[in-house]
Amino acid sequence: EMIHANELQGNLHCCPKCDYHYRLSGTQRIETLADEGTFNEMFREFQPMDPLHFVDTEAYPKRITKAQQSSGRDEAALVGTCSIGGHKIALGVLDFSFMAGSMGSVVGERLTSIIELALEEKLPLVIVSASGGARMQESILSLMQIAKTSAALAKLHEAGLPYISVLTNPTSGGVTASFAALG
Repeated sequence: EMIHANELQGNLHCCPKCDYHYRLSGTQRIETLADEGTFNEMFREFQPMDPLHFVDTEAYPKRITKAQQSSGRDEAALVGTCSIGGHKIALGVLDFSFMAGSMGSVVGERLTSIIELALEEKLPLVIVSASGGARMQESILSLMQIAKTSAALAKLHEAGLPYISVLTNPTSGGVTASFAALG
C-alpha cells in the first residue's frame, strides 16, 4: 500500500500498515533518541586515511569519497553528547549508509574518544550499532579497533558508569565481537 513520507516519519519509520521497520540513518536515529536540539557532535577531527594504500576493484580513497557523497556523512560514526529526557549522556551512533557502518580506524577512534569523555565527565553512555563489521580495506588496523573500544569500555565498567548498547539490524562481525556485545 502507498505510505506517505510524513506518515512514515510520524511513526518512527515503521510502516503503520504492516509494521515493517525501515532502516534509520544516523541522523534520524539521533533525532529519535535525543531531546530536540541537544546533540553536540564531537571528534570530527578524526578523518579517514589510507595508510595501507588498499586497492581491490577500486582504491580505498575513492570508496571513501563515494561513501561521503552518497551518505552525506564524513564517516560511519557520529558521536557526541546530548540529553535524553533531560539527562545528559554520551552518545555514539553508527550509520549503515556509510560503507555499511563498518568499523575502521576513525570509527574506533571516535567511539573510544566518546567512551573516554563519558568516563571523564561521569556520563552514561549509549551506543547504537548498525554495522556490517570491521572494514576490510583497513585490514589489521580495523581489527585493532575491537581491542581498543573494548579496553575503553572496561575502564567505563570499572568506574561503575552505565553503558547501554542498542543493536539494530544489521549488526555483525567485529562490531558485534567488541563494543556492541559488551553492553
